[in-house]
Amino acid sequence: MIEASFSADGLFLVAVLTMTLVTYTMRAGGYWVMGRVPLTPRVRRALESLPGAIIVSTILPIALQGGIPVVICLVVSATVMAVVRKDIIAVVAAVGAAAAIRTFGF
Repeated sequence: MIEASFSADGLFLVAVLTMTLVTYTMRAGGYWVMGRVPLTPRVRRALESLPGAIIVSTILPIALQGGIPVVICLVVSATVMAVVRKDIIAVVAAVGAAAAIRTFGF
C-alpha cells in the first residue's frame, strides 16, 4: 500500500527531470552570458530597468481585468510607495483602499 502512494509514472519522471534540466540550463546560461557582456552604462541602465518592466507587465493585465476598483488600489499603493518608500505601508494602504471601496459598494 505504501509503495503505491509513492509510485510515479516513468513519463512523469522524465518530464520533471527535463524541466529541471532546462530550468537550470537557462539560469546558468544567463550567468554565463552576462559574464561575457561588458557592463557599459547603457547595459547597466537596461538591467536596472528590468524589475520595473516586469512589475508593470505583471500588474497591467490585472488592472485591466479588475476595473476601476483595482486601478484605484494600484494608484493608492504607488502614491504611498512614492511618498513613504516603505513596501508594507503601501500594501496596507492598498488593502485599506480595497476595503473602503468594497464598503461603499463597488
